[in-house]
Amino acid sequence: MFDLNPQQRAAVKYIDGPLLVLAGAGSGKTGVITHKIAYLIRDCQISAGHITAVTFTNKAAREMKERVTGLLGKDETRGLIVSTFHNLGLRILRKEHKKLGYKSGFSIFDTTDTLSLLKGLYKQDNASSLDDAEELRWRISKWKNDFILPDQALTEAEHDIDARFARFYARYQRQLKAYNAFDFDDLILQPVLLFQQDNEALLRWQKRMHYLLVDEYQDTNASQYQLVKMLLGTHARLTAVGDDDQSVYSWRGARPENLDLLNQDYHRLKVIKLEQNYRSTSRILKCANQLISNNPHVFEKKLWSDLGYGEPIRIIECTSAEAEAERVTVEINTHKFQRRAKHSDYAVLYRSNSQARIFERYLREMQIPYVVSGGTSFFERAEIKDVMAYLRLLVNPDDDTAFLRIVNTPRREIGAATLEKLSEYSNQRNISMFEASFELGLQEHLNERALNRLQQFTHWINKISDNAERGDPVAVARSLVLEIGYEDWLNEQSSDLKVAERRMANVEELLGWLSRLAKDKKDDNLGELLAHMALMDILERNQEEDKTDAVRLMTLHAAKGLEFPYVYMVGVEEECLPHRNSLKEDSLEEERRLAYVGVTRARQELTITHAKHRRRYGEDIECEPSRFLYELPEEELEWEGGGRKLDEKTSKARARAHLDSLKDMLA
Repeated sequence: MFDLNPQQRAAVKYIDGPLLVLAGAGSGKTGVITHKIAYLIRDCQISAGHITAVTFTNKAAREMKERVTGLLGKDETRGLIVSTFHNLGLRILRKEHKKLGYKSGFSIFDTTDTLSLLKGLYKQDNASSLDDAEELRWRISKWKNDFILPDQALTEAEHDIDARFARFYARYQRQLKAYNAFDFDDLILQPVLLFQQDNEALLRWQKRMHYLLVDEYQDTNASQYQLVKMLLGTHARLTAVGDDDQSVYSWRGARPENLDLLNQDYHRLKVIKLEQNYRSTSRILKCANQLISNNPHVFEKKLWSDLGYGEPIRIIECTSAEAEAERVTVEINTHKFQRRAKHSDYAVLYRSNSQARIFERYLREMQIPYVVSGGTSFFERAEIKDVMAYLRLLVNPDDDTAFLRIVNTPRREIGAATLEKLSEYSNQRNISMFEASFELGLQEHLNERALNRLQQFTHWINKISDNAERGDPVAVARSLVLEIGYEDWLNEQSSDLKVAERRMANVEELLGWLSRLAKDKKDDNLGELLAHMALMDILERNQEEDKTDAVRLMTLHAAKGLEFPYVYMVGVEEECLPHRNSLKEDSLEEERRLAYVGVTRARQELTITHAKHRRRYGEDIECEPSRFLYELPEEELEWEGGGRKLDEKTSKARARAHLDSLKDMLA
């Protein structure tokens, strides 16, 4: 542990009770977690199979596992669980699903599947408003994250709309159960419900986890907090690592107050602060500290660095959004030339995704490569959703969402009227549409021709499903794609041949991934492979770091956990940062934390820009600089624009540096 500072070393070695490591931005928290796991295994003689480390993204979990393996080797880490919260929940549900009344091969619904199910519920009530379905999806997710069940949601309803949504929530849960499916939020909620009603299962999992480490604790929601609390039991063998100043996910249920709850729930809680920053210059940290000091704190901390004082923080006023994008693009181009930097050394950070478009335009015009975080997910492509729906139906015939997606893809002349009658019959019988297609009673609702076509399809699915269970599921998947003539279907449906080829290449990529996954997991169970793939998709959407040499364009939310030598924070104006919706909802403190996250992404230089005019909602409006700019220490700032000019000394120094760079390049 020679490479750890005294506070990090203390956090690693403390095992006498529950521990909260208050880890500031760039303070080496991952190193603390990985060294602690190694310490528990090697020095404390705790078997790796009895240690669990939990974080929020697959990327973070992979990095953590790799670093622990690097410290100990593969043999000593065998059985160690390093996973996301949702992967841990999935692991529990795979073992315990029968106790919750679920069958094996259950499906995991993503946002699209959930929305499709809710639209179906609305249609049954002749209320098909898409906006209402979207709002309901968000409400249900929030209720689950806050650990609120349908009955409680109904009891706490303050008006008729809340009560209506709560009743839909109850119906939605019943429908999910009928589909033998869990949604993404259920992967946390359902294990907690299981443990509340089955003490034997709880004791079994508590015995499995002799020590629990939780990363990014400030991002836990109420359900995740309950899961951690139940797994710990009375022993409280816990290391929680977090930073209340970087809690920026309240919109998805995160509760920074969970850090304070640890104090209340565990009276022996020890707090160790990591305040040495290994990322940024002292000047950047001074600005970050002063900015965030305007928020109230349960735990006080102050970041510091020995990486030198660094350059002043530049604040540039631009006349318009266009002028801002042009200025930043030209600066990146010039700065890269002067510093002999890479494009990937630069990040442009903004509050809202819509701000990216104008920067894309100017970057394209100057032929500067860039990557926008948040492109279309691989699994969001129609062809991938089609093939995944086929595979889902093979392992879970009760999955009506998958059934409806592929029953006529490619076309089988099973019409909308047939499907509507089948849906009505299955609802009356309280069974899935697939199961309903085999019942004798369906003959009274469908004519012979429609019934024959439907049953040809369902019998064929049964045959393929049996083949997948008995044989190689990857070979069955490949055979299925050939048998349905999917490539010909793509050729018919696509705008041109090249588009069809690209879409078919995506299908091949999916099948290749399924094959590699089967080998890596040493698992030939199609249901297990699909559950893993579905969760990988949901968790990694927009999380993967692009390896190309390109300027990064991303939201401040997406930038959390990343760092760049040169950062441009743009659009730092009132009603943009802080965002107008947050001001209405009295969420100024979270907006300040978001600005703090942006500032602490910069390693060497930070430039902040704001526009005097910006087009919003179809009209040109005058913008005010963000209040956060005036919360930064004036003596560390260098203002440009708005009638301000650089002082002569700074201007000459800049010109001299530029000439020196040119001479070096020419030499």
